[in-house]
Amino acid sequence: MKYILNKYMKTSKLVLFCAIVASLLGTSLSWGQPLQFSKKDMVRHTPEWRGERFSDGRPKVSDGILERMKEVAIEEAWSVLRNAGYESQFERGWKRTNEEGVLVGRALTVTYMPRRSGMNEVIDEIGKKEGRVGNQVSWPIDMLVMGDVYVADVHDQEVGGPIIGGNLATAIMKNSGNGVVFDGEIRDREQIAKIEGFNAFVRDWNPSYYWASMIMGINTPTRIGRVTVMPGDVVLGRPDGVIFIPPHLAEKVVKTSELVRLRDAFGFERLRSGTYLPGEVDGRWTDKIEKDFSGWLEEHIDELPIPREQIQELLKERTW
Repeated sequence: MKYILNKYMKTSKLVLFCAIVASLLGTSLSWGQPLQFSKKDMVRHTPEWRGERFSDGRPKVSDGILERMKEVAIEEAWSVLRNAGYESQFERGWKRTNEEGVLVGRALTVTYMPRRSGMNEVIDEIGKKEGRVGNQVSWPIDMLVMGDVYVADVHDQEVGGPIIGGNLATAIMKNSGNGVVFDGEIRDREQIAKIEGFNAFVRDWNPSYYWASMIMGINTPTRIGRVTVMPGDVVLGRPDGVIFIPPHLAEKVVKTSELVRLRDAFGFERLRSGTYLPGEVDGRWTDKIEKDFSGWLEEHIDELPIPREQIQELLKERTW
């Protein structure tokens, strides 16, 4: 009897402790990942973002920044994120359906786990109550809007794991105008490769079909390789890999990249003309070179690879 009482008291204390923690965090006591963040939770978990949001709270980086992001190199983005304290935002080792395309968009995140009887039925019931249509694999696709990238952790499932093939890839392209980043496998490679503009970064190909996975979270944090990806992160996929850019740093990444490209163009021209020595251009620039660069920008504003409006914006921010 004493053993039972001690065990009961310990259990009661544990439950009470968890309830207090949950209360302090301002959330209900829950042992699982929510199917979808509430708007309040979304805002709480992306506090650095001060701009526009979707109706569910997901950060909405502007279309203009996304368009400019298409010219950004992975190295340029990585440097900005690293300097801001984000050290694990890049993931490599992908196979692609479009070897030349660049993938840019706002992340709509999904977490899949191996299907477990009982849990899967509960999730189906949740989806039914929320008005979701069809199998779980179609739920995120119905949520996509133009400019989104479907980002999913598919737990590197092999047999019974591919969550899209030709049909669903076509629907993804229609809704988002983009592709996917799947930490897992897909089927119908040849069909998908023919979808113009569709860029898929995946781990491998598999002729199997979906039956062994279940959704544990939509627009919640997810893991892609070594990266924690948040809903609304800007996805930049290039031949060397994929980098996930926190939304509040997207504009800084774009502007830094544009400045690097302009400085390179200026430096190449001045080196060819013999105006400066390699050590002067390759090292830290003196005030004299910085002023020369500003003057060069104004002089060549209509000839440079960066739009005039963006160069004017850059010149306003410069102190010389």
